[in-house]
Amino acid sequence: MNKLVAIFNVGKVAYGPSLKLQAALANYHRQHEDTPGTLLVVEHPPVYTTGIRTKPYSIKDEEILKQTGAEFYRTNRGGLITFHGPGQLVVYPILNLKHFNLGLRNYVSNIEQTVIQICKDFNLKAETSAHTGVWIGDNKICAIGVHASRYVTTHGLALNVCTDLTWFEHIVPCGIEGKGVTSLTKELKRHVNIEEVIPVFLRNFTHVFKYPCVDISDEIYKKIENYDETLLDNFSVTSRISPG
Repeated sequence: MNKLVAIFNVGKVAYGPSLKLQAALANYHRQHEDTPGTLLVVEHPPVYTTGIRTKPYSIKDEEILKQTGAEFYRTNRGGLITFHGPGQLVVYPILNLKHFNLGLRNYVSNIEQTVIQICKDFNLKAETSAHTGVWIGDNKICAIGVHASRYVTTHGLALNVCTDLTWFEHIVPCGIEGKGVTSLTKELKRHVNIEEVIPVFLRNFTHVFKYPCVDISDEIYKKIENYDETLLDNFSVTSRISPG
């Protein structure tokens, strides 16, 4: 059972509640090791987030970014500052790495390979670089920043699908000077929506990680609800999706 990955498609949700949901799921997985891993699939309103490697952002810097209409959060994930927003596929895998004999570095590499294969399915050549994430030329298409505690992962990846890339103009994306950002929509010169990409992501995640992906079962969801009813009252499975 623990080598299944349940797909929990929350849909559009603010960043703060998603952090609390990740924490609840991670705590549940640590205390119930026979529980399948979870892919938390979300789309956020505009938000800037920093990771543990980001040079300190002052309160003034934070206020300037908030004036754009975005939220701002300091987090415990790896990586540097980035942006999340509409048109971006954000996936938070909540996985117990010891079930799959993965170290954190190999785990990140698997995420990168998953995204590279997604791009290949869209006839785009993507690759890794000395910097974490996935790139098309000098432009990052997917940011990756993760955290692990007692083998259980939180945070994850953000793939630009049809994201408004002007949001990135207010920051140095991922702290890397001289590099840009791109999206599937920009590269393909046609509109690509998140619903089109989700099954492609799931198919490649299953292939790279060798984890069967299944719709989250009512039984598992009820267990998580019982674990923290007050937190999860406002969440529900918004759609049933499959790897295709």
